[in-house]
Parts: sequence; C-alpha cells; structure tokens
Amino acid sequence: MASLLKRKLLLIVTGGIAAYKTPELVRRLKDNGAEMRVVMTKGAQAFITPLTLQAVSGHPVHDDLLDPAAEAAMGHIELARWADLIVVAPATASAMARLANGFADDLFSTLCLATDAPIALVPAMNRLMWSAPATQRNLHLLEDDGKLIWGPGEGSQACGEVGAGRMLEPAEIVAQVEHFFSGATALHAKQDNASNSTALLAGKHVLITAGPTREAIDPVRYLSNYSSGKMGFALAAAAHAAGARVTLVAGPCGLATPAGVQRIDVVSAEEMLTAVANALPGQDIFIGCAAVADYRPASVAEQKMKKQPGEQELQLQLVKNPDILAWVASQPEAPYCVGFAAETNDVIAYAQSKLQRKGVQMIIANDVSNADIGFNSDHNAVIVITAEQHTELAADSKLNIATELVAIISNTITQNKKSTT
Repeated sequence: MASLLKRKLLLIVTGGIAAYKTPELVRRLKDNGAEMRVVMTKGAQAFITPLTLQAVSGHPVHDDLLDPAAEAAMGHIELARWADLIVVAPATASAMARLANGFADDLFSTLCLATDAPIALVPAMNRLMWSAPATQRNLHLLEDDGKLIWGPGEGSQACGEVGAGRMLEPAEIVAQVEHFFSGATALHAKQDNASNSTALLAGKHVLITAGPTREAIDPVRYLSNYSSGKMGFALAAAAHAAGARVTLVAGPCGLATPAGVQRIDVVSAEEMLTAVANALPGQDIFIGCAAVADYRPASVAEQKMKKQPGEQELQLQLVKNPDILAWVASQPEAPYCVGFAAETNDVIAYAQSKLQRKGVQMIIANDVSNADIGFNSDHNAVIVITAEQHTELAADSKLNIATELVAIISNTITQNKKSTT
C-alpha cells in the first residue's frame, strides 16, 4: 500500500506465544513498502529465534541494551529516533505494566521512553490476565499517556480457554498500521489547518454512540436501519487523534475499531442505553451518532414465526424505545451533548426542533436522502446547529468531516466557558 511506502517501523517482540505470528507480520509490512527494524526481549527469544526475524526483515535483530556492537552501528537512542511508528507485538501483560510504570532497564523499555514516535501496543495474553484489574489499570494509564491499543481479539487461546486476549492476526495489524498512516496523518493535518493544534481535546473523555440498533422480532428477524456506523467511527478516530480518551458504543457493524479507542458492542437500543449509562460517569462530551431504532416489538417470539396458510398480513405491536440522547442530556451532571439528525426533508427545521426537544447543545444535521452522502457512503455533508448559529460543512470524506466537527465542538465548548466567566 502507498500509505506504508518508506515508512520506518520498529517492531518490538515481547515474550508471549503469539510471537510466532511476527515473521508473517514483518513480511506483510515489508511487502507493503515499510522499512523494518526488529527488537526482541529475552522472553521473546524463548518462542522464536532472532535469526528468523533477521531473515524476514533483512536487518540484524536488536536485543541488548548494552551491546557494544549494536551501539557502534545504530545505538538504542538513534533507533528510537529512527522510527516513524513503534509497534509492540505481542504486548504481554508484563510489557504493558513495564511501559505504564516507566521502566527503563532493558532495550525494549528504554526505547519506548526515549522516543517521540507514536507507540502502538498489540495485547496478547490469557483472558483472565487481560481482564485483571491491574492490567486494566495499566491499560488506562497507557491510553492516558497517548499509547495506541490495537486489540485484543477474542477466541480460543493457547492455554485452551476462550475469550478476549488473542493478539490480532498479522493482516489485522497491517490494516491498523495502514489506518494510522493514512488516517491519522490526514486527521492531524486537518486539525493543524483548523486550529494549529493536534490536541484540541487533550485530557477530555468523550463517549460516542455509532451504527444502527437491531430490535428482535423473533430469533431470526429484526427491525433495523441502513446506518453503517462510518460517521460515528470517524468521529471516534478524530476525537482520539485530538487527544481525547474515547469510548465508542457500537451497534452491529463490521467496522474495525479505531486505534486507541475503547469499544463496547451492543445490539438493541436498550443494550445501548445500558452501556451508555455505565460509561457516562466522568465523560466531558457525549456524541449521539448512532441511528437508534425509535420503536421495538412489544414482545419477541421465542420461536421463528411461521407463515400461516392463507395469511396475507402480519401485524406487529411496537413500543417506543428509550431516547438515549435526551436521557443523557437530562442527567444532573450531563456532559456537553451533541446529537445527529438524519433527515430526508426539511433538514434544518427538524434539526432545530430536535435541539430544543432533547435539551442538547448541538445538533449535526445531514440529508440521508442523498445517496452520495447518506447511509453507507464514505462521504458526508452536514449542518452544525447550535442555539447561536448554523455552520455548513461541504461534502467531504467522513474522516475529514469528523475532524472539522471535533474542532467545532472544542471551540464551542471553549467559547461557552469564556462567556460564563
């Protein structure tokens, strides 16, 4: 891929069984144009030999902080400066703990402290180790420090258990690297033009909903809509690139989780409300981008509903779903609330009405009747509506629209604070 051409990638392999995947990862990254260097910890060498990674990378593998030969060639500080991106894969629980607490007593930890390059961690460990409170504390510390977290995946593990903790597959990691260079670079460039800052939301906690919901009719049928989740996922990526700690509550959609974003998967509107309520404490900004179904069946059939002979009609009784955006806005210490209005006609009028009815600070309106910028499109055009003004954003990629929206939200919050002081 062009996005990796001549990109300088430093892969750090720590001591987990998933290290066996790293030769394939190095090969794929090189095939896509990346320049590779590899560092291995002592633990990693118990699972795979340095010679293997030297062969696929085309360069000697670094493994010793105090190796005179290595210092004569490319010292550890120079190696830290060389990289455009550092990827730690697998990132074991021990590796995450060492980075979270600032250790610098081996080549791996010293490089990560001595670099100003972005660092992406690809966790790999037993499911109980991943869910352990200590690991989750370290995860939050690493996210607060700006580390990218890619994964983990779920499935069967080498220990025989099943759950979260699997390292992403090489193809998935390559996709994350490509996304980082093609997406994050565009995000940062756009933010620089808009505000001369890539940390508009530094220190902020942002909660975003995205995608559709599915409301079950019976075990095989459901009510839903055409939302792809692309706009919400783009906003999550943009908010993270702007320095925020982002939680993304996603309805059913097949999109990859943006780098560094915590994702919670749900299916129905009621599940989405529960997830939002659990994640809400401490949030500074809530963006309700999900296309939540307005209604759900009053009852769900336990068995598949069969067509009856001669039956020409089927009647479903529907009940109203909870209004997640209005509920968040009504809370005693509600965050700054942003809603979306996906309309097919009278877009501005309906959006203004929604702004008032739901008691939110901002509505982002778009015309989903236009196939070029509607559901499932990679592009969008929106009108940002507040009580004070309207701002139109012309058609652009959803990634660029999301970056502009983040800048507008940040600037609006700043202006509101100034007007109340």
